[in-house]
Amino acid sequence: MERINLDAAGIDIGASSHFVAVPEDRDERPVREFAAYTADLYQLADWLKACGIKTVAMESTGVYWIPLFQVLEERGFEVRLVDARRVKNVSGRKTDVSDCQWLQQLHTYGLLSSAFRPDDDTCVLRSYMRQRDGLVIQAGQHIQHMQKALELMNVKLTEVLADVSGQTGMAIIDDILAGQRDPKTLAKHRHTRCKHDEETIARALTGHYRLEHLFALRQAVALYRQCQDLIRECDTEIERFLEERGPKDDGTPTPPERSSARSKNALGFDAHGHLFRLVGVDLTAIPGLSTASVLALLAETGLAMDRWRNSKAFASWLGLCPNNRVSGGKVLASKSKTCVNRAARIFRMAAYGLHHAKSALGAFYRRMRSKLGAPKAITATAHKLARLFYSMLKTKTSFADIGQDAYDRTYNQRRLKGLAKAAEQLGFKLVPSNP
Repeated sequence: MERINLDAAGIDIGASSHFVAVPEDRDERPVREFAAYTADLYQLADWLKACGIKTVAMESTGVYWIPLFQVLEERGFEVRLVDARRVKNVSGRKTDVSDCQWLQQLHTYGLLSSAFRPDDDTCVLRSYMRQRDGLVIQAGQHIQHMQKALELMNVKLTEVLADVSGQTGMAIIDDILAGQRDPKTLAKHRHTRCKHDEETIARALTGHYRLEHLFALRQAVALYRQCQDLIRECDTEIERFLEERGPKDDGTPTPPERSSARSKNALGFDAHGHLFRLVGVDLTAIPGLSTASVLALLAETGLAMDRWRNSKAFASWLGLCPNNRVSGGKVLASKSKTCVNRAARIFRMAAYGLHHAKSALGAFYRRMRSKLGAPKAITATAHKLARLFYSMLKTKTSFADIGQDAYDRTYNQRRLKGLAKAAEQLGFKLVPSNP
């Protein structure tokens, strides 16, 4: 085989140390171990420079590869992050030394493809968005702790309120923690939009208030509000980051958001305007995608779609397309591959929300659901959403929904054409019942 990368090195990543292999003619000790401390990472980079290395391959092991990846990129190396599943078939005994040598050998012959790694600005936005997502999850867990404490006191607040962390629920909980026990007084916090009346809410607020459960409720409320404060800090940092990036506002009017409904965990600033300025097209026009979900998607994929050959390759990276396994001309399996991809999860959630949508995508989801079942229908609809997302970012073309009725008409015409063709093959001819 022809050697493609003559100046290649392989690194086996570990939590406490990294094993590095270079070509045997570059050093008396072609395999060395370096500790994972920052000073040792710089020594590793200096040694690679002294050995004349230009390109490095490493596995994506946890988060341990990130500091070394950044150090090597700063030093001017071409760093390839490879999928561990593609290099696991090392011959012979498996050790850290043999792993790094196997990586170096494969990279020398050009057999390793680099995994997706976004630009630095996207990595920064990704860190902010993932931190915010983690805080939202923690806030939801503390809401569950509040509900548990209320149930232990037999306060049936969750039975009469859709959300205990809403305006009415938090006002009632604050009064309970302040010492108020009269159900009628507590029920006066009822918002006019509540489904149940004050009398029903008062019945639900007659509980058995024990000190240990009140203590747990107080701590859960404090932790929930702390998470809300930290989420607002994340929103401030994200807004500052978006204001400093991309082209300046040229006065082009921003199209209105497709959905006027505001989520409880929505961003605390006008992210829609920033997204339109950065992207140049309104991605929230795609059914199922909100401003927060679009921002989370861009934090995972970046703005440049040229990293993928086409929309099919993009869907394959997301794990939203069939993963055919064929042997002897027979398809053994075709289900989509199992992968942990945050962008794919967002597309799946957007697809799930189209069940009642009066759009072409909503009609497509309902047709696939009746034909294949919910899981496969969600994957198929998420695949369509991903390809629309890719196309809009690639071509900067606005989304135009043909509507549910037009989709149904097109689908029925396609069915009739197929039936007519099948009848013709059998020697029959379709005749409309009401010509």
